[in-house]
Amino acid sequence: MFRLWAKKWKSNHLLQDMTVENADPDLNQTRKIYQALDEVCYAWDLEKPIWLEQNIRDFKHRSRTRFSKDSFIEQIDFDYLEIEVIEEDI
Repeated sequence: MFRLWAKKWKSNHLLQDMTVENADPDLNQTRKIYQALDEVCYAWDLEKPIWLEQNIRDFKHRSRTRFSKDSFIEQIDFDYLEIEVIEEDI
């Protein structure tokens, strides 16, 4: 089972969080991450963030990254969106 935890933060306060699960064995890890992020953005009515080099590097090392206002084209009403893989397929 693959699970991704998404959180919206503003002024060090958690505004909203959501966990997305995916048990599809045909998808690789990267596709599961993108699909989960798409679900979060759809549920919260957000545009999809742009993966900057910093995001890619953080995610590779810690399975977690933060998307700040630089990752969004539209104005956001929070400080950052954080995603973290909390359970990976074995």
